[in-house]
Amino acid sequence: MAHLFRGKQAGIASDLSVGISSDVFMLDEFARYGVNSQISVLAYDPVQSLLAVGTNESQFGAGVVNVYGQKRVNVTFHPPRPSSIRAIQFCADKLVVLDSKNDISVFSLDSKHMLANYAPPGHVTAILTDPSLDYCLSGLQNGEIVAYDLDRESITPFKIPNLWRERNPRARLIPVVSLQFHPKDIGTLLVGYSEGAAIYSFKQNKAIKFFQYEVPRGAPGGDADPAAVDQVRHPRLTHAIWHPTGTFIMTAHEDSSLVFWDPRDGRAVHARTINETDVNQPGRGSSRSGPGGIAVKEPYFNISWCSKENADDTGILVAGGSPTTNPAHGLTFIDLGLTPNYQTSSWDYLAGYFKNPKRTHVLPAPPNAQVTTFLTIPRVSPHFAGAHDPIAVLAALSSGELITMSFPSGHPITPTNQLHVSLTFVHPFITKTALAYVDRTRWLGMREVRQHGPNILLGGAAGTKPLKRHENRNIVQAAHADGTIRVWDAGHGDMIENPGMLQVDLGRAVGRWDQLDVTQMSMSGATGELSVGLRSGELVVFRLNRNQFAGQPPSDPGSNGGPGQMTDICRRADPNLKEGLLPLTMTNDQQGPVTALRHSDVGFVAAGYGGGGVTIVDLRGPAIIHTALLSEVVGSKHRSKSVRRSGPTSQSVEVATAMDFGIMTLDGDDYSSLALFVGTSHGRVATFKILPSQTGRYSAKFAGVTQIADDKVISTSPIDTQTGSPAAATGHAMAGLQSGRKVDGVLVVATISSAHIFRPASAKGASKTFDQYLCDSANVVRFEDRGYALVGLFGDGAARAFSIPALKEIASTRVNHILHTKRFGEAVVTPTGDILGWAGPSEVAMVNVFGAGLPLPPSPDRLYDPMKMVPPRPTISSLQWIAGTQYITPSDMDILIGGADRPPSKRMIAEMRAAQESEFQRQREAARTGRAPKPDPNQESYWAYMQRQLAERTENLGLAGDSMDRAAETSSSWSDDVSKFVAKQKRQAALGFVTSKFGF
Repeated sequence: MAHLFRGKQAGIASDLSVGISSDVFMLDEFARYGVNSQISVLAYDPVQSLLAVGTNESQFGAGVVNVYGQKRVNVTFHPPRPSSIRAIQFCADKLVVLDSKNDISVFSLDSKHMLANYAPPGHVTAILTDPSLDYCLSGLQNGEIVAYDLDRESITPFKIPNLWRERNPRARLIPVVSLQFHPKDIGTLLVGYSEGAAIYSFKQNKAIKFFQYEVPRGAPGGDADPAAVDQVRHPRLTHAIWHPTGTFIMTAHEDSSLVFWDPRDGRAVHARTINETDVNQPGRGSSRSGPGGIAVKEPYFNISWCSKENADDTGILVAGGSPTTNPAHGLTFIDLGLTPNYQTSSWDYLAGYFKNPKRTHVLPAPPNAQVTTFLTIPRVSPHFAGAHDPIAVLAALSSGELITMSFPSGHPITPTNQLHVSLTFVHPFITKTALAYVDRTRWLGMREVRQHGPNILLGGAAGTKPLKRHENRNIVQAAHADGTIRVWDAGHGDMIENPGMLQVDLGRAVGRWDQLDVTQMSMSGATGELSVGLRSGELVVFRLNRNQFAGQPPSDPGSNGGPGQMTDICRRADPNLKEGLLPLTMTNDQQGPVTALRHSDVGFVAAGYGGGGVTIVDLRGPAIIHTALLSEVVGSKHRSKSVRRSGPTSQSVEVATAMDFGIMTLDGDDYSSLALFVGTSHGRVATFKILPSQTGRYSAKFAGVTQIADDKVISTSPIDTQTGSPAAATGHAMAGLQSGRKVDGVLVVATISSAHIFRPASAKGASKTFDQYLCDSANVVRFEDRGYALVGLFGDGAARAFSIPALKEIASTRVNHILHTKRFGEAVVTPTGDILGWAGPSEVAMVNVFGAGLPLPPSPDRLYDPMKMVPPRPTISSLQWIAGTQYITPSDMDILIGGADRPPSKRMIAEMRAAQESEFQRQREAARTGRAPKPDPNQESYWAYMQRQLAERTENLGLAGDSMDRAAETSSSWSDDVSKFVAKQKRQAALGFVTSKFGF
């Protein structure tokens, strides 16, 4: 009876929801984008070209590790227990993760599963891996170092005791602060303790050098504390780092000192801070940044000793260490230049190298933000502590955001089409999102061409997903805090054919770089045009086009037009953008912030303002064709319309909260027309009719208004009464108006506390009140070909479906375990039943209400490419080797750490099996053809490789010995010839003396 009664009230004869039942209303989660919590650590693998991002545990979920590759490649790894991620390191085909629960987890990049989980015998303060080793060294709080075999998945008997007790036996708690292998000698380990640093030799199994920083009396030290000048100080160590070639060692301390050491004799070469030099010399501390008072300095958050392609051309990148009063925050780069030749340089010359760098400059960070950690992006090599020839720097800020800068210039790099779309959520934060239902063919052609540097992420491969060719695309528009808008495809859980992003630079379009707070966005599903409304009142329109001013220097933006005027902003396009979403036009009615916005598919844009005004723009001019104030719009009892001039009242201003264009026959008309439906904050729905004028343009006029509720309208959806399909303003429907086609339509409206179906402009229709809950977001949704329903998100954490026209609740399902209930008002319900909602501060989830109750599926993407081999580790020079330097190979380390009885690793066994299988294949081929098998020069087993390496090494040793023998023989023969020559000269001199005496 409710169906018949409300259908008669609404003017709908049939049940449009007959094929939808409670059995089909189940939640499927199919995608997540963004970062679930604050970023804690970053790691990069230049061989596989992958980026790993670890997060902290928060109320929105446990910390996870997301590994990103090219385009949309993304795989998430979860630690075994809810915890925060403290450290991440790539090691060949494995990912080693340390969490706050003191667990070390080993994940396979190939299988994307956890291989092992290990709890070290103590609190872990530092971990160290190397791509050429199958071990993970863990530095403990008690100062010991233990090793875990990543290949055999077991702890090894190898252990390094607390080396610092040899230097200070009375010390109690001396934790390991840092670990780092020698850049060119993996058998040498630099261990940083809280009191100092030590160099450990695996070959000698002992510490060979100690480094302890001492500030004598009268020296200012790094903090220049006048109360401690008369004391001998030993500042605690925070970092210990090798020079890229191992020539020097640098230690950083709590007093902001940077101390450079000679690893051969253990002496300090120079001590300085970022701005001062000779801070360990009594009375000799000098400032390079000019006079100034003593200021508290930031601690050192992260330090990297970088090098260019030539490993001797180095510089130090520092996060922290600057005075807190310094207005320029960011990363400090100390460019040292080419390293002096150690053998031929004097001590003073070496000290001057660190005292007088080539230059020192700041890679700037956003205002009021502090860099907490950073990651250098090397071009090729995974060695040299990941700091060899970096192309860019990725920095995490105290605010939780990311910034990407070129290195060493520090110019900002846009993450658009450089980083994964999830990382753009914090690059910087997203302030507003919108979702458009864009035609698939149109979206495939929407690609931008922009000048940018080399791609940072090239690894991985997208997995196989179903392809939904006949569905429109869920296109997200995300506005960021810096005025950047990025447009991308969120998909339907299917294969995304166009994974690229489009970037809109709002600051260039409006001609300023502040007050760029976006309040509303709307995109046309047919044309791809984008309209943006700002809090400052501007309405800006962008259109996909080629930039005719690309490559030209930016011109003067000029002034913007006043109220009621459209300003041409085509020349304000980014010169680096050749093709993309370009500025088209803008207007500012100066009526307050934009509160509602709708961009139609037929060339009209409607905007509502905080002052209560409504503006309709025809983009064919472009021109403003109608303006109205909602406070002046009233409706009479007999459905006629009028405009009331009223003075200010004590009530709040009535503003537009929801808008939509539709084509239907309005109540009282005998023809169909294009109409704009405006829902307000006072529960009214106003209708404006748009008709062609005699001048060839379009004009708009007020058609009527109806009061449906006392609270805010959140959605307006025009539908066809015969089929239930949207009575949308499309190009096809507009063309039908010329032939007299009529659309019998109604308007489905949802407010916070009720739902309504009526025939606009002012008919009464049917309604339903939500008594137990409040609605935050709603839309009319289609389920396959079975019918349509009104789907909404409600404040009790559930999604509900209501039939049309009976408005009877069909089913409900809980969604607050995925989506954040307090942000339901920002969620978007699409016409296919997909819901885009916030799952956390910087993470959105995509769910579908017509599913099977399935959770988020694991990623099918592939990360590891076995064809990308890790390059050989750098080694010591030939002169160092000939001079007697004890060089240890990674194979030697297997014996020293794993023991002599350690069997071959799984990787070696796999190589041997592959080589054996290849050999069997050649033998079978030879037996089939009757020919002798030919050895495959490209296939070489591990043992053959080791034998060849040993033979080559022995041969090189022999050649070196032969060369030395030949040099010795040549030197001996030359000495004999000199002796013979001297003896001959003596004989001739004596003979000449004798003959002269006898008168000959």
